[in-house]
Amino acid sequence: MTAIGQRITNQASLEHAVLALRARDLPCIEAMFAAAGPPSLRKREAGLNGLIRIIISQQVSTASANAIYQRYCERFESACASDLSRADDSDLRACGLSSPKIRTLRHLASALENGELDLDALAAGDSDFVRAQLTAVKGIGPWTADVYLLFCLGHPDVWPAGDLALQEGVRLALNLRERPNAARLEKISKRWQPWRAVAARLIWAYYATQRNASAAGKITGKPAKSSRPAKPGTSVKGAARNSPARGSKRGPKKSVAKRAAK
Repeated sequence: MTAIGQRITNQASLEHAVLALRARDLPCIEAMFAAAGPPSLRKREAGLNGLIRIIISQQVSTASANAIYQRYCERFESACASDLSRADDSDLRACGLSSPKIRTLRHLASALENGELDLDALAAGDSDFVRAQLTAVKGIGPWTADVYLLFCLGHPDVWPAGDLALQEGVRLALNLRERPNAARLEKISKRWQPWRAVAARLIWAYYATQRNASAAGKITGKPAKSSRPAKPGTSVKGAARNSPARGSKRGPKKSVAKRAAK
């Protein structure tokens, strides 16, 4: 089965994709795999709930995102667009939502009620269609659309190039002097097509192990001075956090990383 016909929606499909990715860029992928272990599936619910959770999780820690989402679910049990549009701002703020996120949720509810956005139709669409539909909603940007494609719909070749943790993870994995910006990261990612969503999962897991190792004083190499540590899953405008994967704390050897970066 090719990446085009496969969605990563369960453990079996993830394991198949991991094997395909390891065969595509063996030195770099194997080094990260040895350090971080196999990436986790982290499947999220598609539809309104999944999208709301992604919006909530931007720019906050995992613990805060979980707490806010829990309060949101307690207040709005049905989680439908009409309930969201009728909700008072005070109720949404009481959940812990900021004013920009409340505005985004209002725009989302309006688009759903007016028929401008059909979340069910996104499930069968290709990645370009899904991005176009989601980013047409005011307040929803490319990062949110990509994360929805990756974790909710299971697209295999999604690459959220604006994610700071992904940028920093690639810098560490390929032993680059500076953190690559979104444009450069997009170019670097070509080597992992058509399994970039799996590469992203692995790089996030690898980066988390390096952050943990750095905190313990055991990092395998010095970060570039111009790079400030980012938390896993952090976009330029905010992002959901990613849980670390278990595994060894050793990073790629420099000789392997340099060969992979060429």
